[in-house]
Amino acid sequence: MSENLSPTPATAAERTSREPKFPAGPAADPAGSHHERRIRSFQPRRSRVTTGQGESLRRLWPKWGLDIDGLSRLDLGELFGDPELPVVLEIGFGMGEATAQMAAADPGTGILACDVHTPGQGNLLGLAERNGLTNVRVANGDAIILLREMLAPDSLAGLRVYFPDPWPKKRHHKRRLIQPEFLALAATRLAPGAVLHCATDWEPYAEQMLEVLSAAPDFENTQPDGGYAPRPEFRPLTRFEGQGLDKGHVVHDLMFRRRAA
Repeated sequence: MSENLSPTPATAAERTSREPKFPAGPAADPAGSHHERRIRSFQPRRSRVTTGQGESLRRLWPKWGLDIDGLSRLDLGELFGDPELPVVLEIGFGMGEATAQMAAADPGTGILACDVHTPGQGNLLGLAERNGLTNVRVANGDAIILLREMLAPDSLAGLRVYFPDPWPKKRHHKRRLIQPEFLALAATRLAPGAVLHCATDWEPYAEQMLEVLSAAPDFENTQPDGGYAPRPEFRPLTRFEGQGLDKGHVVHDLMFRRRAA
């Protein structure tokens, strides 16, 4: 009878011991039960974190990261170490490559990058350190709570929402981020003249964005013809976007300015 040479399955403890540790990193649910439960436009994803990403989270989160707990008002000047630095909020940054490129190209602007994807948070922190980017901060949690509870009125120099989840099924359209309620909230946190810049490769969502933004009383289209904007040079062509273009997707940019009060 031959000996069974198949490997013994790893125990839970052994698997846990091999996983990267970042005890001072982002919390799983930073707002907890402090705020109301509601339909959200995102799905928290604590997927596989590489050793490098975990190390970046462990070392850099206390320095450049913040959990969106909704319990205190942020001082953006203190957060970025410069009270004169204009700050743009980016909601959803994926793995952070485009965010890092924009930060490097415009060191005079702070980027507060918000997402719930733990590997992307670690990756962006690592990119910021390797490239000497001191104008990036990473926020973990619900962007609605960040806007409503933690940012002061008129405190943002811009807002970027690139390739948000399109929630293509009709029954899920209510989960889409760009809705009248969101725009009304965003307008209170954007300084007069600040630009809300959206991009999507999902045609029906682009049409909805244009319709909703055009009807928002606090915003005006930067395009004289009232249509889509050409892709600005400062928005990098991401790998995700390139894959969509290869499939025949059409990418639409929308740039709307907050009206003066």
